[in-house]
Amino acid sequence: MTLYSFGLGIGTQNNNGEWLEVFYPKPLLNPGDTILTAIQSALEIQGKNQVITLTTEQLDTLAAAFAASGETAQSEIARQFQQSTRPVVATVLVSDDAPTSVPEGYLKLHLLSHRLVKPNTTNLTGLFGVLRNVAWTSEGAIDIGELPARQLQARLAGSTLSVDSVDKFPKMVDYVAPTGVRIADTARVRLGAYIGEGTTIMHEGFVNFNAGTEGTSMVEGRISQGVFVKSGSDLGGGSSTMGTLSGGGNIIITIGNQCLLGANSGLGIPLGDRCTVEAGLYITAGTKVSLLDDQNQLVGQTKARELAGKDDLLFRRNSATGAVECLTNKSAVELNEALHVSN
Repeated sequence: MTLYSFGLGIGTQNNNGEWLEVFYPKPLLNPGDTILTAIQSALEIQGKNQVITLTTEQLDTLAAAFAASGETAQSEIARQFQQSTRPVVATVLVSDDAPTSVPEGYLKLHLLSHRLVKPNTTNLTGLFGVLRNVAWTSEGAIDIGELPARQLQARLAGSTLSVDSVDKFPKMVDYVAPTGVRIADTARVRLGAYIGEGTTIMHEGFVNFNAGTEGTSMVEGRISQGVFVKSGSDLGGGSSTMGTLSGGGNIIITIGNQCLLGANSGLGIPLGDRCTVEAGLYITAGTKVSLLDDQNQLVGQTKARELAGKDDLLFRRNSATGAVECLTNKSAVELNEALHVSN
């Protein structure tokens, strides 16, 4: 048997014992035989994906098994979790199947934000149906149905329960704070985002789950679900990328190296390297594009989908005719190194 992923987590349940969220401090991708042997010696695993709520005794056995196998980091986590007043879970993923429980879904979101898997490389089918809509508050995750009672309880105790959001996804940095990044407004980056080292996300930038940046990038626009931005690219203020959850269908949008989306522009096709979309211009797969040669002479027309993934393109709108034009762009975008050097 081999494992796709393993995580020891601590989480929150509602009054009915249903999971709301799980925090995995050190999730593992494709753990080796020593991890598998330790798990098998301490827990009953059945060769399929499992979620096992652990007792203090099981945690003690698991900690000893990890220590004996030389897996000191996992052993230390198991020891620390013995002191927990919240439920502890071991999530064992034998295969990369669609998640069927909250602990499984959260483990996969952690894999993304820990940079262990890249967007669109792990199976998240049906995740929305698995995760619960939760009130994210100053006291942690609270079941929506239990929120009024908790708010009253706080008032009676002379305090206020602050509700930051009501959503299926928490903000990433409450679970994972990747190294080498700057995030001006942490509420705008969901758990499950992949934020590459060197990335700066300004206040209006947004990154959804199963989306993100490969390396050094400037994000002042929206990176929708499924969209992946390669190194050195700049998403200008108010720019938009079309995700697979709304409007994008099954087209997976990637943005190549050293690309620029101008302010308030939009993108519905994949871009190659060193491409530019003019400010205010929204390119969809069906957009009719006039092709210009190096003398700015019209040489043909096509739909934007036929240009998907090609390098060195500049998309602009002709200010006189309103036509969307495309011509070769040989000037690569160069990000200001001073903006990223201190990340």
